[in-house]
Amino acid sequence: MTEPILKITGLNKSFGPVHVLHDVDLSLYPGEVTALVGDNGAGKSTLVKCIAGINSIDTGQIAFEGRPVTISDPRHATALGIEFVYQDLALADNLDITQNMFLGRETTKLGWFLSDGEMEQKARETLASLSVRTVSSVRQSVARLSGGQRQTVAIAKAVLWNSKVVFLDEPTAALGVAQTAEVLALVRRLADQGLAVVLISHNMNDVMQVSDRVAALYLGRVAAEVQTRETSTTQIVELITSGRSGDIGLTPAEARENI
Repeated sequence: MTEPILKITGLNKSFGPVHVLHDVDLSLYPGEVTALVGDNGAGKSTLVKCIAGINSIDTGQIAFEGRPVTISDPRHATALGIEFVYQDLALADNLDITQNMFLGRETTKLGWFLSDGEMEQKARETLASLSVRTVSSVRQSVARLSGGQRQTVAIAKAVLWNSKVVFLDEPTAALGVAQTAEVLALVRRLADQGLAVVLISHNMNDVMQVSDRVAALYLGRVAAEVQTRETSTTQIVELITSGRSGDIGLTPAEARENI
C-alpha cells in the first residue's frame, strides 16, 4: 500500500479543562479523497486548525511525507504543500479570477512590476489542468461568478502552488444540483491527479459519491476510519451520532443480511 503523505498519531488538544481531541489518528493518502465527518462539536474544526498550525497541539505527532513536522502557522503548512479551502472561500469580489488566484503571492518582474501576462497564463493552465470549462475568462470579476464557479476558483487557487494535500470545508454547501455535480467532479479530479484530498462534509450523498475512505469523529475521537465501498450511509450516520456501528467493516450487502 502507498505510504500516507500526512499521518497524524495520538493527537490531543485541550482548551483549559476541556479536552477537545483525544488520541486522534488519521492517515491521508495521495490519490484518495478522505471524507472527514462528524456532528457539530465532534472536533473537526479543531483538528483542521491543528493541522493548519492555527492551534498548537498538546501531544501527538504530525508526519508529512514520512518526516515528523511541527507546523507552527498556516504559512508553514502552505510551504509544506498543505492547502485549505474554507467555507468563506476567502475571495475578493472586486478582483478578477487571476488576481484572486495570486492574491498575496503575486509574480513580479524586476522585483517591482506585476507579471500580469505570466499570472494570467498560469491561471488558465491551472483551470485547464482541472478540466474546468465553466469559466469563460480568467479576467472575469469574481463578483459575477456563480456559487459553483466561485468554489472552483477557490479550489484552483489552492492547487496552483503544487500542493500535495487539500482540505475542502463543505465545498457544496448552498450549491444547486448542477453546481454540486461540477464541484464533486473537480474534487475527484484532484485525487486522480495524485493529491490527497480531505472532504469535510455533512452531506452523506457527497461523501458516498466522491470519497474513497471515511474518517468519522465522535466527541473528539476517531470512531472509525473505513473504506467507503465497505460501508453505507446508515453506518456512517450511526458513527456520527453514537460513535459506533455494529455492522462497520461489513460490506453494505453483508450488513443488509444482518438486519
